[in-house]
Amino acid sequence: MAAKLENSKRTEARKKRRRQLIDSTMKCIARKGMSSTTLGDVASEAGLSQGIVNLHFESKDNLLTETLRFLSDEYKVQFQRAIKRAGPKPEYQLHALMKLDLRPSILDRNKLAVWFGFWSEVKSRPTYQEICEQTDDYYDDIIRALCSRIIVDGGYKGVAAGTVSTALNSMTNGMWLSYLISPKNFDRTTAMSAIDEYLHQIFPKHFPL
Repeated sequence: MAAKLENSKRTEARKKRRRQLIDSTMKCIARKGMSSTTLGDVASEAGLSQGIVNLHFESKDNLLTETLRFLSDEYKVQFQRAIKRAGPKPEYQLHALMKLDLRPSILDRNKLAVWFGFWSEVKSRPTYQEICEQTDDYYDDIIRALCSRIIVDGGYKGVAAGTVSTALNSMTNGMWLSYLISPKNFDRTTAMSAIDEYLHQIFPKHFPL
């Protein structure tokens, strides 16, 4: 029993240390960019030795890959949680997912710097491309399915779920970029109002203003 407890403590300590290093990696990327960030920078940011970074991740590429996986997994968990909390109606779920993309936990400058950094590298890094595509496909499939349910429920004619999904994704990605470039000039309330107005135009029965 004592050995099992000790192993559990070690596993938990390892998870916390890896999370600390991933958080430090995001801060370094936000400040210096992906290409300029070194393992030494991450170690210094975390207040640890570079040997500790090497112990947990072995290389910069592994550290960056795991940072991207962390962001992807974190987003998926919050995505699923938002759907569950919204209730069974598709319009509530869709609106909750749009609000999610503007929450401080998602619309975070350090995290956005990492997202855009990886997106710029997907053509030359198959691993990054695979992770990003999985995240995008998961997002697109659910948004498209919710739009399809709303279209059927409201009897909307001439509206394509895929087109609406693409438009919404483009809007939120554009808002992420605007916040990354000029966070002081970005207003979350105004951004959400723009999304609400678009949803009202497409699905007026389900999104009255």
